[in-house]
Amino acid sequence: MTLDRRHFLTAAGAGVATLAAGCATPNAANRPGLPFFIGSPAQTLLPKGKAPRVVVCGGGWGGLTTAKYLRQLAPGAEVVLLERNPVFFSCPISNKWLVDMVDTSFITHDYLRVSERHGYRFIQAEVLEVDRGAKRVVTSLGALDYDYLVLAPGIRYNYEAWFGNDRRMADATRARFPAAYVSNAEHFALKQALHNFKGGDWVMTLPPPPQRCPPSPYERACMVAWYFKKNNIKGKVTILDHKDGVRPIGPGFRAAFNELYKDYITYVPNAHVQSIDPFKKEIKTDAGDMKFDHAVLMAPHQAGDLAWKADTIGRTSEGKPNGWADVDPLMLHLKGDPSVYVIGDAVGVVSPQFAFYPKSAHVANKHGHIVAGYIAERVAGRDPKLTLPDNLCYMMVNGEPREAISVQFDYKVNDKGVIEQTQIDVNQRSGDLVKENFRWAGLKFEDMFG
Repeated sequence: MTLDRRHFLTAAGAGVATLAAGCATPNAANRPGLPFFIGSPAQTLLPKGKAPRVVVCGGGWGGLTTAKYLRQLAPGAEVVLLERNPVFFSCPISNKWLVDMVDTSFITHDYLRVSERHGYRFIQAEVLEVDRGAKRVVTSLGALDYDYLVLAPGIRYNYEAWFGNDRRMADATRARFPAAYVSNAEHFALKQALHNFKGGDWVMTLPPPPQRCPPSPYERACMVAWYFKKNNIKGKVTILDHKDGVRPIGPGFRAAFNELYKDYITYVPNAHVQSIDPFKKEIKTDAGDMKFDHAVLMAPHQAGDLAWKADTIGRTSEGKPNGWADVDPLMLHLKGDPSVYVIGDAVGVVSPQFAFYPKSAHVANKHGHIVAGYIAERVAGRDPKLTLPDNLCYMMVNGEPREAISVQFDYKVNDKGVIEQTQIDVNQRSGDLVKENFRWAGLKFEDMFG
């Protein structure tokens, strides 16, 4: 059932060798006396049994959902979740967390306890390589074979678009002015920077589409501006947007900028980044150049590293990588490899009408449900029936009183087999939407972890 607002309100209830060379001596895997649980890529991580094995790579909103519901829908299958982080941290709701509207415990969860509760195997390890020909995943702790593979890699920052191969510039940008759109320590660094900010120019570069959660940077700008306003900080938030206007929910965000943060937010469209210097704190764009005191520097987005390691990336008409996984739009498995599914933000073009699904946690969660059902049907020897996701995003724009706006997307397949999108923006900010937002988050967390 589609979780739209109506239903929602009534539902309440070069890879591996280079890495190895940088981290260990050449014969480390064969060194006598090496403790077993240290592991190495050369050893077998889990012997393959008779049960069909599904390996899920990535423990975000999509991967967690897939693992939980596969155990329910295909109880005879072995399900293994691989994730490099020890703790789940949610990007959704994190903008409220940045300004202390929610505490850390609300958006973090323990992977191991959740896996024990639902009966799948969680292994904290870095995925180094995916050998699709051999149907094998190589991790920092060892290798394991699969019958079905689900890749949920999220996004990566395409710093190459800004800096080419200059790792020093990219590392300085990531360390000093993190984008905080990947769930890791970047969020804590950004929160510390905000709470230590004494005033001046706070700049945000927005990546060009497609990007993770398109309305979220505008929400973050509103939350930062609200924080400045509340705490009497003489700061100015400048939004440098690649697009020619605010979207989605454009009228709602523009009203917030003009009515709530007239003295705090400056919105600049068509601000295509030409160059960034994290040392001099300078940005050059098509719309002008500026210096900053602090910045949230969001480079262009691409499918996460794992999608590249697994050779899932599609090609342009010129034969160049297009940055996103080349999946069957309806069934979400790779074109030419039905044993490998890609879900969530990494998914490439699915429709000539709207191109990409919104790269949101809601869509990733829906993809997890869908692919778990597809694989369960295939394990049972049946052909899966087509299921499409939906999307629902709430964006807080005011902290006192608490007010939000929202956007909803619904999908259907037309008589030509093409996926069509319907978008509904709610531009009128209200406190009821804030309540809906937190209830939505609670229901989603319960869906993944409960």
